[in-house]
Formats: sequence, C-alpha cells, structure tokens
Amino acid sequence: MVATPIGNLADLTLRAIHILGLVDALACEDTRVGGQLMAHLGLSKPLLALHAHNEHEAAAAVLARLARGESVAYASDAGTPALSDPGATLVAAAAAAGHGVVPVPGPSSALAALSVAGDTQAAGFVFTGFLPAKGAERRALLAAVLADPRAQILFEAPHRIHELAAALAEAAPARRVTLCRELTKQFETVVTQQAAALPAWLAADPNRGRGEFVLVRHALPVAAVDAAALPAEVLRTLRVLLRELPLKQAVTLAAEISGAPRNAIYAQALADRDAADVGAEGGDA
Repeated sequence: MVATPIGNLADLTLRAIHILGLVDALACEDTRVGGQLMAHLGLSKPLLALHAHNEHEAAAAVLARLARGESVAYASDAGTPALSDPGATLVAAAAAAGHGVVPVPGPSSALAALSVAGDTQAAGFVFTGFLPAKGAERRALLAAVLADPRAQILFEAPHRIHELAAALAEAAPARRVTLCRELTKQFETVVTQQAAALPAWLAADPNRGRGEFVLVRHALPVAAVDAAALPAEVLRTLRVLLRELPLKQAVTLAAEISGAPRNAIYAQALADRDAADVGAEGGDA
C-alpha cells in the first residue's frame, strides 16, 4: 500500500520509488493518474484499475497475480490509500487469502492539516473524512460532528464548503477551525480562526472556495466541557437511552429531552463507554 503525493511530486518517498520499481504490477484508483506517476519516474509496469466502483472484482484480479507469486503495489490518486479512498477491501481480501500486506507510508492530507493546526487542546483526533453528499445521512453525521468535543478532521468538496462553514459557525462560533486548501500545491492556503469568521473569509474572495479542502475542527477545551456539568436527572436519562440505543442517537435524544448542552452530553457518553470498555477488559482477565 503505497502513499503517493497529494500535490507536490517531491513528497514521494525514496522507499515508494524503490517499491514501485520492484513490483510486477501497479493497481491504482485511476490508471491515468497512476500512469503519469510511473512515467514521471521512468517506470513501465502493468496498470490495474481498482476504484470505488469495481473494488471487489479488481481485488480478485490482484489476488490472482499474488497467487502466481507476483508482487503488486496499490496507490490511490493521492495520499495514503484507504483513507476516504479505495484500498481497504483489497487489503482485507489479500490478508484473508494469506498474503502479506505492507504499508509504505508517506503523504496524507489529513495528517498534514493536523500538523499545522496548532490544536493544543487535542488529545488524539477523530478522522471523519467526507460527509455524505446530501440527505438524511449527511444531516445525521453532521449533527454528530457538531456535537463532538474532540478534534476532528473533515474533507469537503468546493461546492459544499460554504454550507459546511456556515454549519460550523452556527453550531459553535467560538470553536477554532483550521482550513487547509490545496495542500502542497501552488495555491496552498492555511488559515486558523474562530468558526464564526469562516463564512465571511470564504466569501471575501471567490478563489478561496476553490480546490480541495481539509478542515481541522479544534478540540473543545476540557474546561469548557467540564463547566457544563450535567444534572443527575440528565445523566440518568442519558444512561437509560445508552442501554437501548446507539451512542449518537442516545445523545441526540438526551439533548432534546433535557435541553442540556449537546457537547457535554456527548463527552459524558464517550466517558461512560470508555469506562464500560475498561471494565469489560478487566472482567475478561
């Protein structure tokens, strides 16, 4: 699994170049993109298309090559495979068939954005990637994102970036957000500000709404979560709901029933889940 540049070809690692020269074939999300990369390196190998619409069938073709003793690399169009890109199905199929799967780490837009966010409150992060394009599924996941006190990494398309910025600004205007546009490319832009300022910043220049976006929604300060201590009756409601419903649905209903801050309820639900997980591990021991 070979990570490839997200824009700047100089980010391709020496190990990736070495591996691409050794393998018998390259499976790639788009053979045109993979072919351009190989041509840039002066390499010529068979190219196999493996993308979101044919991953199961194409994985079978890769397994057939592996069964013959060949070695195959996989690269998505940009960045690290299987992060909001195809690749996971291929990895699972290869592992299930007894073949070794080797990571060749390198560029990742998610980690690149996190590295320049300067989020001093974050203790880990949540990778959300792209929200669903539309409909109830998008609204439900967006509601969960907006309720989450943890640091989050989101991808967004240019035609939906204004909508997402407006939602972030409305839900928590004081929450800091780092917006990265066109990372590693000619018009790379990185700006960190309160969510309330994002819609106006985007609207100030039409070019700011173009390109590929990665957003880091900074973690809510621990003190802000603790300050919204939940009354006993809210805790009881939440815990009853958690016994019967998935976490996100329980949080949504508890907030609607009680009127308590969604962020505080979500943080408490996560803490309860983590405590239950630790207890279960101790019981097994």
